[in-house]
Amino acid sequence: MNSIKRKIIEFFESYGKSASKKQLEKKLNLSPREKSKLKRTLKEMVKEGILKATRNRFYLPENRGLLTGKYVSNPNGYGFVVPENKLLDDIFIPPTKTKDALNGDLVEVIYTRKRKGGKNEGKIIKVIKRKNEKIYGYFERKLNRNFLIPIDFKNSKEIILDKISPFNPMPGMIVEVELTEGLRGKVTDVLGYPDEAGVDLKVITSQYSLSENFPQEVIQEANKIPLKLKREDIRGREDFRNKIVITIDGEDARDFDDAVSLEKLSNGNYLLGVHIADVSHFVKQGSNLDKEAYRRGNSVYFPDKVLPMLPERLSNQVCSLKPGKDRLTFSVLMEINEQGEILNYRFTPSIIRSYARMTYNSVFKILQNDKEEQKKYKNLVSLLFLMRELAQILREKRIEEGSLDFDLVEPELIYRNGTLHAIGRFEQNEAHQIIEEFMLAANETVASFLAGNDYPLLFRVHESPEKLKLDKLKKLLQNLGLLQNGKKPLTSFDLQKIIYKVQGKPEEKFVSLKILKSLPLAHYSVQNAGHFGLAKEFYTHFTSPIRRYPDLVVHRILKKALKGEKINNLPLDKIAEHCSETERNAEDAERDLIEWRIIRFLRSKLGEVFTGTIMDIAKEGLIIELDEYFIEGMIHYSDLRDDYYYKISPYAIKGKRKGKIYKLGDRLKVTLAMVDIYRRKVFFVPSR
Repeated sequence: MNSIKRKIIEFFESYGKSASKKQLEKKLNLSPREKSKLKRTLKEMVKEGILKATRNRFYLPENRGLLTGKYVSNPNGYGFVVPENKLLDDIFIPPTKTKDALNGDLVEVIYTRKRKGGKNEGKIIKVIKRKNEKIYGYFERKLNRNFLIPIDFKNSKEIILDKISPFNPMPGMIVEVELTEGLRGKVTDVLGYPDEAGVDLKVITSQYSLSENFPQEVIQEANKIPLKLKREDIRGREDFRNKIVITIDGEDARDFDDAVSLEKLSNGNYLLGVHIADVSHFVKQGSNLDKEAYRRGNSVYFPDKVLPMLPERLSNQVCSLKPGKDRLTFSVLMEINEQGEILNYRFTPSIIRSYARMTYNSVFKILQNDKEEQKKYKNLVSLLFLMRELAQILREKRIEEGSLDFDLVEPELIYRNGTLHAIGRFEQNEAHQIIEEFMLAANETVASFLAGNDYPLLFRVHESPEKLKLDKLKKLLQNLGLLQNGKKPLTSFDLQKIIYKVQGKPEEKFVSLKILKSLPLAHYSVQNAGHFGLAKEFYTHFTSPIRRYPDLVVHRILKKALKGEKINNLPLDKIAEHCSETERNAEDAERDLIEWRIIRFLRSKLGEVFTGTIMDIAKEGLIIELDEYFIEGMIHYSDLRDDYYYKISPYAIKGKRKGKIYKLGDRLKVTLAMVDIYRRKVFFVPSR
């Protein structure tokens, strides 16, 4: 928005009344050049709907405002602007008022403040800054013109390509385009066809501004760190090298940043040790390594590639708690009674030598009395059963306190000879739960100590859900017969009971997802708001400093606290906001790549019949999620050919003649009818 328009809006916002052109000339302190443009500018603003005019007087429509924020687009053309001012609600942007904004852009918007029960609605005036000056998509040629269809499926707008030489891509190829003006651009690179090895990963990393390689100065700094510990590294540390300490991780894990030990005390209590890689010993605040770790915020995990937060020399060698290797750790030792109460605890810099590198699958087999696996790890069998015993106690206590315990199955991409062969189901087992409970206990203990002693902290917070979302969820659960009618607001205990009620049933995933979507996202903050999902008053992240920057910061805070030092040089507000953003960005990138690969994989399944669940009822049709492939698609109402269907509630549609009802949560057989790779959309028809 040009400066004169901004001046006019800001004037009317403070003035609160109408004004003539002459009054504006006097009050706005305009330059001669601006005065000459005032009449034309006022006409433009009236035409754009920013101002209204009566009898040669201009005024700002009631409840109008101006702000900047991030544009979040929807594949259906509309979007929202998330204001930079966090105290303001999101602004809804209709499809006709998005200007040339693309997903993630910083924009300026004029909006009408919501009336009671309504939504803020606005119009994008200007794109201030592009999220990415270069975007990626499919090259397409139609009506003798060249276009880019963005791979970011949230961007429904096509980009006109004014220049494609000297690259001259073929239709269907993925190209890199530099935006020149508005929604126009020029081709700057051709990556190849989407099925070519590495193309999709390159696109996603570029699209989400992720880095595969580290800057040279960071690598050089990492290479100066010796692979072997020095005597001064060990000085002042508690030595646990003679204790049985083990790691339990996934089959393909390479960075082991947490290890555990456990023993039963003579008084019947448990002594749980959680030993975390002491990354802060090697990564000094303000160093090149630290700056790069902060910039990245976290590691990113793709199906066949990890983009680590720290260079491999640290993440996979110096800091990784490998079996038989002396490693520096920061230990939390907790005495826990048979009711799961932490009676005593202490923190200490330490050194360990991991006794064994266990996998979740191996531990699960041992707990399931697999004789061969038990024989292989005979020295650890009794320890693992003791760990299960304590984990069950901790879990039961957590559930009693109102913690929500979702058990959602995630997709696992299975490759054979470098090609995606199948989509499997990644499910957590008892071994995962053991480590989860132990890490939760350590994180809560650290948070309680630091908060209880008034030290500044990066809290991991999860606010209570908004009343409107909870009311909507309550109506849905009542409609599904999972909740009795009542006037009491939903609590975490109510949600927990429902989760257990549907456990193991066909509707489990549908109900769990609806509950999850009603909850706010967990994030980092210097202000403690508690953790609703875990039912914890104090919670932080301490147990993964190799892959999460906030954990590294919490290590530094705890070390200073134990020495009685002041903590006054950590910009925690900035770190909290930045790391919350990098976490969301990484999650979106990981989800995006998996979804893209699954949709491409489904091209070979056209015409096949699958079972799915009705997840939503949209304006155009029913949204179905396939059980087997974890992907959503649509049945258009026009493809429900046995009847004319109309909406009878937010949760169901009904056939006018035959009275057949489709409702949320229903499971049905569908035939895969179409896969739109460009728009990343999948379409079904009912299976006959």
